[in-house]
Amino acid sequence: MLEVKNLTVRFGQMTIVNEISFSVSPGEWLMIIGPNGAGKSTINNAISRAVPYTGTVLFEGKDIRRSKSREMAQNIGVLSQNHYVGYGFTVEEVIRLGRYAHAPGLLSGGKDEGEKKVRDAIQKTGMEPYLNQSVLTLSGGELQRTFLAQLFAQDPRLLILDEPTNHLDLIYQKQVFALVGEWLKKSGRAVISVVHDLSLARAYGTHALLMKKGRIVSIGSVEQVMTPENLNQVYDMDVYDWMRQMYGQWN
Repeated sequence: MLEVKNLTVRFGQMTIVNEISFSVSPGEWLMIIGPNGAGKSTINNAISRAVPYTGTVLFEGKDIRRSKSREMAQNIGVLSQNHYVGYGFTVEEVIRLGRYAHAPGLLSGGKDEGEKKVRDAIQKTGMEPYLNQSVLTLSGGELQRTFLAQLFAQDPRLLILDEPTNHLDLIYQKQVFALVGEWLKKSGRAVISVVHDLSLARAYGTHALLMKKGRIVSIGSVEQVMTPENLNQVYDMDVYDWMRQMYGQWN
């Protein structure tokens, strides 16, 4: 589905991502993990064309540089950790914006199939009680679910998530990851997530890409990548021992 070849991102003289190559196939949930400054979010930004890069990013064999914005939106959806909203749109209006790449009208949900996708997205995320409410009045978790519903209405084939549950309460972390996991069950879909929480990466990821200082340390299945040796090398600490200490408090 997605193939990244020799991806490099530089800002001035600083190389943030250095010669990264990987692929994502349908049904996979790739977790991009590593310490701060590893270049994790920059990979997502390059794939979504938010930052300039060298190398090649192919979606279904086509260079994304040659894809029109509408085509990109029909295939790739992006969910960030923060949403800076300065407008008084209702929750339903924001969700319906997910159909913009498919429908001619700005706030149109489209007919038949498009309308069904909007309704399904609202139902799946549990946003029915908030539809007429301004997004300016929502909590962080409610706002994140609103934009997740927008993504589901958009109906892309690849989701790119950048710390989607950062700063959210535990219940909202569980809701967001469970919803994405359910979305992934449909054939022909894949997910790429940047996460700091290694427990979430292990619980939901099928594959992992472990980074340090802009380079890949390990890539493969979650079990192959998230070994004590690999994690200790990247985080400069005994990660497994630390996790046992933290979770051992609940025994």
